[in-house]
Amino acid sequence: MSTLDAVLSRIDQDIGHSVDRLFALLRIASISTDPAYQDQCRAAAEHVAADLTTIGFETSVRPTAGHPVVVGKANGAAGPHVLFYGHYDVQPVDPLTQWKTPPFEPRIDTLPDGRKIIVARGACDDKGQAMTFIEACRAFKAVTGKLPLPITMMIEGEEECGSQHLFKFVADNAAELKVDLALVCDTAMWDQKTPAITTSLRGLVYEDVKITCADRDLHSGLFGGAAQNPLRLLAKILGALWDDNGRVAIPGFYDGVQELPADIKADLKALDLTPEKFLGPIGLKTSAGEKDRMLIEQITTRPTAEINGIIGGYTGEGAKTVIPGQASAKVSFRLVGRQDPEKVRDSFRAFVRARLPADCQVEFGNFGLAPPLQLSFDNPALNKARSVLAEEWGRKAVTVGAGGSIPIVADFKHVLGMDSLLVGFALDDDRVHSPNEKFDLTCYHKGIRSWARILHALAA
Repeated sequence: MSTLDAVLSRIDQDIGHSVDRLFALLRIASISTDPAYQDQCRAAAEHVAADLTTIGFETSVRPTAGHPVVVGKANGAAGPHVLFYGHYDVQPVDPLTQWKTPPFEPRIDTLPDGRKIIVARGACDDKGQAMTFIEACRAFKAVTGKLPLPITMMIEGEEECGSQHLFKFVADNAAELKVDLALVCDTAMWDQKTPAITTSLRGLVYEDVKITCADRDLHSGLFGGAAQNPLRLLAKILGALWDDNGRVAIPGFYDGVQELPADIKADLKALDLTPEKFLGPIGLKTSAGEKDRMLIEQITTRPTAEINGIIGGYTGEGAKTVIPGQASAKVSFRLVGRQDPEKVRDSFRAFVRARLPADCQVEFGNFGLAPPLQLSFDNPALNKARSVLAEEWGRKAVTVGAGGSIPIVADFKHVLGMDSLLVGFALDDDRVHSPNEKFDLTCYHKGIRSWARILHALAA
């Protein structure tokens, strides 16, 4: 029996204990956004650190201005030094009344289709996924007495509230954390049977724009037709953000947007994600994105602009005939490739100002600037991972972009100079951030086996 076969066999034999160890972590209510759970977050960090110590990691619970970061280090056989990133914090559980059982009392359940699932807050995001990697390391240690390569762990406690203190932590400890490759398990499968590697994360620009016309709300009978209406003006400006083909019309917006390699685009086309499949379950049937792009491109690898809210005028019960003095909107942009968040922000503001009458004013606020991340398609680690994931799952691993973001991954590239390999085992029906969050037991089990295969391939 080869070393890898022995490790995989150990994982299979130990899966019951692996679930028990995950349950112990899931019982800790580490809700990072609520100060009332500060002690629980600390307890989760200490729990993770203690667990890593049992498999040979030298661990420390490092303070930040927020929740602590767990750092663990372990030597291994010769090979690239990798940094594994995950997070122990979870989302709030509201609305609590929609949970079938208490969110921090993990349980095994069976779906109508026969799938076994782990149900608890954090089961998938990200305690269960982080534990797939930790359990793979545990199996190597049990079988060989050592890890297959040098590994540093960095498990944070603020991902669910923007990782706001992790950026400084990484910058301050760059010399310690800079290794050969970052590994991340906080993403998804393509479907229940098809593994996926995330090769891009969209960046974000989130703007607040407020237009003021008159110095107060006006009687629409007296001033209607003569006075500028900021709601009408704002609607006109926002409506001009897109052309008839669904492309964003801000000058220079697509600077830095790159085309996908032909083979990757062919792989995406073969997935056959249609509007009926994607939009049908939410009551829609027609894509609103760029007309010359596949739907899967629209939601993963192309940039977007969206209006998240418009506020102004009278919105209470009944009627009030006013022309508001002010109107505001929240507008967000998802970025890809090499788009520059600051340039996009400045271009949007110039776009609005250019359409503003001389006697109206505009104020801007910003809720976030985050660069996109595009990983290299010719990274040897990516190709090794695709190969061994296919061996584990029996299907070719697809490379896809993620519509959202993992805040710190861009800093791995721009601050630490490292590429990342993002492999996750979440499914679309895992109810992440919602009541009754779950993680398929098969995804947990095969996720552990997948990381064992990836570590073995990277070491080779």
